[in-house]
Amino acid sequence: MTSYKEIVTKAIIGKGKKYFKNNYNIEAKEATNVLGCWVINHKFKGYKTGDKIGVDGSYDVNIWYSYDNDSKTTVINKKVEYNDLFNVKVRENADLNGDTDIIVRTLKQPNCSKVNIENGVIYFDIEKELGVEIVGETKVKIAIEEDEEPWDEIEDELTEETLEEIEQSVEENYIDEQIDNN
Repeated sequence: MTSYKEIVTKAIIGKGKKYFKNNYNIEAKEATNVLGCWVINHKFKGYKTGDKIGVDGSYDVNIWYSYDNDSKTTVINKKVEYNDLFNVKVRENADLNGDTDIIVRTLKQPNCSKVNIENGVIYFDIEKELGVEIVGETKVKIAIEEDEEPWDEIEDELTEETLEEIEQSVEENYIDEQIDNN
């Protein structure tokens, strides 16, 4: 007869991802051409806030530009801080109010997708995609068989033929012959 038992374990009880595209600007009055834009030092941390998940993070944006009639270059940087909220769907029968862990992953690193200069101001767009997993306690129901499985009979591989072969190949006077030969 089969019965059931419940196992309490940690599992992913909610999961979601979100794409972000944000616009920023930085003043650079002498800039004539943008030569490059890159994002470094991305850091973030997730937390619960009511029935939502928040992610606080920051990254540095470095913009390389030319000035003085394109005869000189310099790099200007800006630290961007963000606070993003996720409305993550929690799986049925899961409790977000219990002991949970929040795991945040970068699915697409912050990247500069567009940059231009207008009237001494550099405008740039940053794209990123974050994924959030909520790990919490959940129950798993499994079937238990009460009856023990029968033991398999293990038979030796030694047969009558093998025993006869061994018996015939044994030289009973082997030791005596070795002593006589020496």
